Amino acid sequence: MDRRFFLALLLTMGVIVVTPRLFPGPRPVAVPVVTDTSTVSAESGATATAPTAGGAAGVPAIGAATAAAVVAGTTPAPAPVIARTVRLENALARYAFSTRGAAFLDAELPRYPHLGGDSGQVRLADRLQPLVRYRLIAGGDTIALDRADFTALEDTLDGKARVTFTTPIGTGIARIAYTLADSNYLADIDIQVNGIPAPAFLLIDLPGGFDTQERDSTDDRRHLAYAMRTPVGGAERIDFSKPDPGERLLRQGPFTWTVAKSKYFLVGLLAKDSAASPLAELQVTGAMRVNKIAVRAQATAIAPLGPSGVQLQLFAGPQEWERLVAMGREFEHVNPYGGWISGVVQPFATIVMRILLWLKRTTALQYGWILVIFGVSIRLLMWPLNSRMMRSQMTMQRIAPLVQTAQNKHKGDPVKQREEVMKVYAEAGISPFAPLAGCLPMLIPMPVLFALFFVFQNTIEFRGVPFLWFPDISVADPYYIAPLLTGGSMFLLSWLGMRNVPPNPQAKMMAWMMPLMMTIFGINFAAGLNLYWFVQNFAAMPQQWLIANERGKAATTAATVVADGGARKRR
Repeated sequence: MDRRFFLALLLTMGVIVVTPRLFPGPRPVAVPVVTDTSTVSAESGATATAPTAGGAAGVPAIGAATAAAVVAGTTPAPAPVIARTVRLENALARYAFSTRGAAFLDAELPRYPHLGGDSGQVRLADRLQPLVRYRLIAGGDTIALDRADFTALEDTLDGKARVTFTTPIGTGIARIAYTLADSNYLADIDIQVNGIPAPAFLLIDLPGGFDTQERDSTDDRRHLAYAMRTPVGGAERIDFSKPDPGERLLRQGPFTWTVAKSKYFLVGLLAKDSAASPLAELQVTGAMRVNKIAVRAQATAIAPLGPSGVQLQLFAGPQEWERLVAMGREFEHVNPYGGWISGVVQPFATIVMRILLWLKRTTALQYGWILVIFGVSIRLLMWPLNSRMMRSQMTMQRIAPLVQTAQNKHKGDPVKQREEVMKVYAEAGISPFAPLAGCLPMLIPMPVLFALFFVFQNTIEFRGVPFLWFPDISVADPYYIAPLLTGGSMFLLSWLGMRNVPPNPQAKMMAWMMPLMMTIFGINFAAGLNLYWFVQNFAAMPQQWLIANERGKAATTAATVVADGGARKRR
């Protein structure tokens, strides 16, 4: 190449390296941060601490312009702002709030262990920002409540721990009070703002992400989603991955509730009165992907702010199915199962959950054994139906030559042909719809399997439960034994089903392909789901064996009859 090219390249590198050394930028100034925490619980009563203005933990109240002035040396450094964290706790949870913006910071759940490698308990948090923040739109202007410094007053209300945050807004006052329930992952929120121009709207920012608590952090992040429910339209889920980065999705309320969720935990807002919910609108905005996975998003709930303020409930805790059901408002549908087939899957998922939880209460066994019992029970309940359908198939195979003969005999007369075929079915004592009904035993378990597939995605009751060699039945088998057993049992069941059946190339190909596909799919299935499917297949083998032997005897008898008939004709 030309020497001038290398000379230009060398000069460019020199400019890049030398310029910062000749003209260095301003050095950053370390700003001291002082934190103060206090706790009030329903058991101990109020904790007397003086209200102190401040910011969120670790966030100093110093603007960019002030920092620049400090660097330039034109003004003295301001005194550090004390950032206070106030905690409310009951027997189930410990909620943390900040005097910066009266924001909800995090929730500690002592009953659930952290499974992501760190010891300790689950802590619902987002290391980048508070879980719930507030802003105002008043008279066309935006008021950043999340940047305002509040004072905090801690006391109790009817034996429940409460903290009330207040701050001046123009000529008025904003007040945000949290009252923690004594035996639930629930806090009442009462928001009052006066002295601001109308119309006024409260903007509530939901969590933009969660710190993962699970062994499989990638799978946990794939379940990140927002969900909401309208009294008319029902529940809807918007995965973090649904909107493209920067794309905004708008959903109109009023909403009975709206939540942000991970695989097993959620933070959400519920309307106290679903008939007059203040949650009027939800905006969801996509964020940049990390390794093609949407780990963050942004959702903002909008509520009109009238003279009576806004009253909501804050839920931050586990997706315990029975607890969510007990809260009403169809809160158990925070996981709308099945997508476009939810109308079929959701009822089955509800039934399956009720049965599994009932078996757990009744037997007090591990959930692994519960799945074994459930799989065997499904097959035992289906035994009579399977037997009847399989014998109908055997009869169909026996009369197939007679049906073919009747069809060939009356090819030119469709009416006569149909009459003769129906006569053959009537003499055999079966319905012409028997071939279709014969597929029913194979189809009945499928909705249950689909329901279990979705149940295992979010059922916290299975989280971290070991069984046999599985460290956790809610995640994939790390040793790949379960999918191999499932595929092998499917192949053996198909092989038994084809014994003493006339050769059928298509059936033979399916006998190989379906187990192989199930094994491949099962690698990513929860270990408990593979366990259930293997047990079902294993429990069906005795019936397939008996029917195959019965089919073989029937074929031998038919062959003997045909041979005897031929011998008599020759005589």
